[in-house]
Amino acid sequence: MWSRNRKEEKTTSGTTAPDKLRYSHYYEHDGALRAYANRAMVLAFLCVPTTLLALAFAAYVRLQPPTVIHVDENGQATVVGKAKSVLSVTQGAGSEPTEFEKRAFVHLFLERYLNFSATNVSGNWAESLNMMSANLRRTAFSGMQKNNLIGKIEEDQTSSEFRLRSLEVSKEDPLTYTAFGVKEVHHIHEHNETIDKVVSEFHVRLAVEKRSELNPSGLLIGEYWERPIEGEKRDWVLQQAGLSSF
Repeated sequence: MWSRNRKEEKTTSGTTAPDKLRYSHYYEHDGALRAYANRAMVLAFLCVPTTLLALAFAAYVRLQPPTVIHVDENGQATVVGKAKSVLSVTQGAGSEPTEFEKRAFVHLFLERYLNFSATNVSGNWAESLNMMSANLRRTAFSGMQKNNLIGKIEEDQTSSEFRLRSLEVSKEDPLTYTAFGVKEVHHIHEHNETIDKVVSEFHVRLAVEKRSELNPSGLLIGEYWERPIEGEKRDWVLQQAGLSSF
């Protein structure tokens, strides 16, 4: 490697030259070694900044806290620990709500509207009214005021526990849902408690608007009514809900 291409060197007399004349000079070996050493040194100096940059990046990534995303019943995703950071589960303000979002919205409305006590009925119903369309909200609020429903609930210390049995989408309208469930209503009047178990069918029709920060799902309750059911359907709902018929 370090020697020249060796050939049979001959003197002018035609005799073969001594072996030591067929090898390169010592300073040529020394120069080659120094050249390789200089190249290795340059390569080492070039690797130092790259190594320091990689270490700094690794330390930065290591020190960052993990990102934790919480998705609530409405399908709204928020980054835990960041109060104003809101992520949209479905991209685009004009995108259609998914079936998962629609079912979650209906479920949340029924839970808020039908589960209450004398201490939290105002808050629960206020949140339920905010989930309604403007015209339905006015109608429902007028009925609450006219019949003094909140006042009667607080006076009788009424509480309601709702158990949802099933939630089915209409075959004719993908925005209309029918739910079956049981309401167990407790009244306390003059130290006497009465318990009513009402098996009901609930009709909920959704309305869709453009997604926004105030309404990330773009859904509203456009129509709602409920009616008690009797007969075999009532017994089936009670059985599925884990309650005995009465």
